[in-house]
Amino acid sequence: MANSKRELFLKRRLRVRNKLRKMANGRARLSVFRSNKNISVQLIDDVQGVTLASASTLEKDLGLAGKNNVEAAAKVGALIAERAKAKGVEECYFDRGAFLFHGKVKALADAAREGGLKF
Repeated sequence: MANSKRELFLKRRLRVRNKLRKMANGRARLSVFRSNKNISVQLIDDVQGVTLASASTLEKDLGLAGKNNVEAAAKVGALIAERAKAKGVEECYFDRGAFLFHGKVKALADAAREGGLKF
């Protein structure tokens, strides 16, 4: 029987995450989630199991709630880079989840790189 879209999505996300974990070497993980209306990102330390920093279009001070476009994603990427540097994180690995590295996800990654994160 064919798998549902959700099951295929979850399998793809785990496949990407497991490949990245093999190369992690103790670095933090920059995890991206994109919904139909918003985009959010977390900087996660998998060794300790804690979130170091996060950013989202839902934050009131950004005023981007409900805006899921490339410009909003770039602003979130710049914000997470700023917060990561404040926590002392310079290097991480980029976990795109099951989303293609294209469009909003790519804009977020490029803005985070410009902000000083290395991945």
